[in-house]
Amino acid sequence: MLPGLVLMMFLLLNGTTNIAKGGKVDQSSLYGKGVPERAIDGNRASKWGDDSCTHTHNDFSPWWRLDLQKQYKITSVTITNRRDCCHDRINGAEIHIGDSLNDNGNSNPICEINAAYLSGNNVLPTTQLSPPFFRCRYVTIVIPNKKQYLTLCEVEVTATNIAKGGKVDQSSLYGKGVPGRAIDGNRASKWGDDSCTHTHNDFSPWWRLDLQKQYKITSVTITNRRDCCHDRINGAEIRIGDSLNDNGNSNPRCTVISTIAAGASKTFQCNGMEGRYVNIVIPNKKQYLTLCEVEVTGIETEEESEEYVCN
Repeated sequence: MLPGLVLMMFLLLNGTTNIAKGGKVDQSSLYGKGVPERAIDGNRASKWGDDSCTHTHNDFSPWWRLDLQKQYKITSVTITNRRDCCHDRINGAEIHIGDSLNDNGNSNPICEINAAYLSGNNVLPTTQLSPPFFRCRYVTIVIPNKKQYLTLCEVEVTATNIAKGGKVDQSSLYGKGVPGRAIDGNRASKWGDDSCTHTHNDFSPWWRLDLQKQYKITSVTITNRRDCCHDRINGAEIRIGDSLNDNGNSNPRCTVISTIAAGASKTFQCNGMEGRYVNIVIPNKKQYLTLCEVEVTGIETEEESEEYVCN
């Protein structure tokens, strides 16, 4: 793998979101300040001095493991390699995905083996995973049967964003801020980017996503407006369920949004709440509601009967 480059281990499917940042991590040993959390800090900086890369000792079969804490339908794993030296240490590493902690997760199915260093070759190896892994919790990266250091400068894991296949509505329309902008796959967060929704100054303004099927919803990620007015989202609620009473705003509440920084994307865990509808509402207040992107991960309830899990 070329130094400092990002290796796409699977071909990204349309509509995905990075779920790694919400997980817990561990590794076989610790060298210096190279803690395992550095690989999910959201920073692709790839020099050791940037303080954003993990590092083990020179272990036999060194490993790094991500616990997503819930089962996800994983579509891709992206690894950023070290730039300043030692980029070929990653050669021969394996990615394992599954639900077992046997052998620290290294006994789970192999998804991909990193090919040898691609000297002078800018074409990165890609493999499409079909179908995506169902309901898997652990992602492990290991260099098997070899004494080696393992360094990872970023690991990103994506799950299918089920929002993009849905239908949307909202309490009112201000300008060109149609509700479909929140599921256009674009996190651009300035009004002039033409990618944010906008209601009028309504009492209890709302936005609703109809997934068209019932899902067990794991998380909802919201991207807030950057150029102004980011505090308008404060106090908004995420509600999930199967009812359209009060436009869906009477469904059970996943969370209350205290704040989202200007232009930031924040993920809220909904712990498998079941429902067809996802509502975002600012209750009992006269306010504008603007959403620059809404991403939802979850598993269709019918998939609970699938015989294959993580294979």
